[in-house]
Amino acid sequence: MLVLVLSALLGAPWRALHGAPLAELSGDQDFQLFLHKNLEFTRKIKGDVAALQRVVCDTFQLCKEEELLLVQQDLRITQVALEQCHRPGFQAEACFSQIRDGLHAYHSSLAAVLELLPSHAGLVETLQLDAANLSSNIQQQMEDLGLATVTFPAEDRGPLPAFSSRFQHQVGGFLILANFQRFLETAYRALRHLARL
Repeated sequence: MLVLVLSALLGAPWRALHGAPLAELSGDQDFQLFLHKNLEFTRKIKGDVAALQRVVCDTFQLCKEEELLLVQQDLRITQVALEQCHRPGFQAEACFSQIRDGLHAYHSSLAAVLELLPSHAGLVETLQLDAANLSSNIQQQMEDLGLATVTFPAEDRGPLPAFSSRFQHQVGGFLILANFQRFLETAYRALRHLARL
């Protein structure tokens, strides 16, 4: 889902959230509890993704994304978008919907990592379960708060590419984990910002 430059995800646009129209939610104790619990949950998931990234680095010597740009273009594995979480005129419904949809997409993508690292199936399956649970938590909180579910047009994700070689599969697993880590960092920053409002 469209490749985003990391600096754009993690940079200045966060200042635009300070005018977020969430005054009615910011003092809600249940909402604050939800945010703090899921900040911790997101941090745990990030740690598990980092552990798998170390395994891929140690096992396949795939450690630096910039060395794989040509293969990345060939595989067309793209970053799940989260622009709704750092755009001016921030809306909680849109941000939460995008986080939820992205978690669902990465849950599916992790199947390629599971095939690649069968000896680490337990960690990959835990990561899939955690992604599904965090997505469900967000969906439930949206329903509890009466926030509308926003459906975004399906981007050209489709099924994972058919890897034509073992090396492509290894690179694909590496890129999925790298993209998931960036996605989680952006989601974490959005949740942390909401917790500070």
